[in-house]
Amino acid sequence: MFLKYRPDGSLVEVLDVKQLMDPFAACLSGRFHAGEEMQDPQSFTKTDLVFPSDEAMPRCWLDPAYHQG
Repeated sequence: MFLKYRPDGSLVEVLDVKQLMDPFAACLSGRFHAGEEMQDPQSFTKTDLVFPSDEAMPRCWLDPAYHQG
């Protein structure tokens, strides 16, 4: 799955989708998708990522208390 890195618009390949959907995980493992060579994995803060369409991630992926209101 690919998301967009908000600060510069680069695409980020999500390496662990379970981290992405876990509301208790503030960061996830991914790598920039740029150039011809595969980039090294690094940690990304979920709040810095959006869908490629600029739509925000669902609240249930970011907030552990999403069901409380």
